[in-house]
Amino acid sequence: MTKKPFERISVIGLGYIGLPTAAMFASRKVEVVGVDVFKAVVDTINRGEVHIIEPDLDILVRAVVTEGYLRATTVPEPADAYLIAVPTPFKGDNHDPDLSYVVAAARSIAPVLRPGNLVILESTSPLGATEAMADILAEERPDLTFPQHAGEASDIRVAHCPERVLPGKVMQELITNDRVIGGMTPACSARAAALYKTFVTGACVIASGPRVAEMAKLTENSFRDVNIAFANELSLVSDRLGINVWELIALANRHPRVNILQPGPGVGGHCIAVDPWFIVSSAPEQARLIRTAREVNDSKTTWVIEKVLAAIGSHLTARPDKTASDVVLALYGLAFKPDIDDLRESPALAIARLLASRHTGPIKIIEPNIDTLPRGLEKATLIAPDAASADIHVMLVDHTAFRGTALPRGIVVDTRGVWSKASHY
Repeated sequence: MTKKPFERISVIGLGYIGLPTAAMFASRKVEVVGVDVFKAVVDTINRGEVHIIEPDLDILVRAVVTEGYLRATTVPEPADAYLIAVPTPFKGDNHDPDLSYVVAAARSIAPVLRPGNLVILESTSPLGATEAMADILAEERPDLTFPQHAGEASDIRVAHCPERVLPGKVMQELITNDRVIGGMTPACSARAAALYKTFVTGACVIASGPRVAEMAKLTENSFRDVNIAFANELSLVSDRLGINVWELIALANRHPRVNILQPGPGVGGHCIAVDPWFIVSSAPEQARLIRTAREVNDSKTTWVIEKVLAAIGSHLTARPDKTASDVVLALYGLAFKPDIDDLRESPALAIARLLASRHTGPIKIIEPNIDTLPRGLEKATLIAPDAASADIHVMLVDHTAFRGTALPRGIVVDTRGVWSKASHY
């Protein structure tokens, strides 16, 4: 029997990217060992269950665990290839990159590395993170050679290959999307490309190095962030001028070379809300537009809060027999985008928490993708969509369950155009 180029693959970090990636490799009849620091996550996966919502992921995980191709553990084991898919948030008010999770992951796999191994950093990272990871591995394992010192002759191959998938379509896009691979040497890139070709049908595009691959992912998300900022700023201008922004955008988009995005309450998710700051931190004097776009999108949540508080004031003016404690708010959606359960960097969640801290009356939250409310919303109540009677209705996330619903009774603050779009365009 011909030996497989990768007999065992280890995925470090079993979150929204790591678990689908691990399951995809396992579906190709390759042994996969997933590693996570949370024992509850490990136990859930080993039961053939999932701890995150992603279409078709639960079916695939159940199958590959049952067949014996995927198992999870809290301690790294020897493997042929290691994929690091851990969080890379920022820290502090200056949005400096926090690489502590990458550092911890690198140190955790260092003791089990063997000559011929491949290490890929999949986490979206600031410039130089892959090289920094390689330096940590070299420091931990002086008995092995690494590409920054030995070049093509290194014992260990190191590369960066950022994930580029859309939550809600991860299982499809992992297969079909092109992958950008930046190896520290051509041999590193070739080895990484061979690994992804296990299941990727899209092109494996080789970048000139890991920094270009890192920058490519940051550029993709910064491009989207800047375009969303234009739509969000347009919504502010339209509100000031008394214009329906949804009608305005629909009309402007009838131009053959114009495609304005839709405004919202801000920008969320671990990527678009974070990645542009990595570029700003690398070149603060040059990344002026990227910084401004981030500030516009971050400030949109404050604008929404002000609109809700103004709505409360209007309601009390019309009902002088009531106090703020009597005003019922209904908030629609907490996730950072429609039809998922991911609350990371969610502007809707930030708005809900701020309102919970400032509004003294009842708050009802309608979020069909979660079972319990997160920290900071203890005074709120999670309800079903058909129970959303309230004085003020705030649309924060346009989940499919909300689209096409009738305009509710009461004051409406619609940040997603569910009730406010001009339907005839």
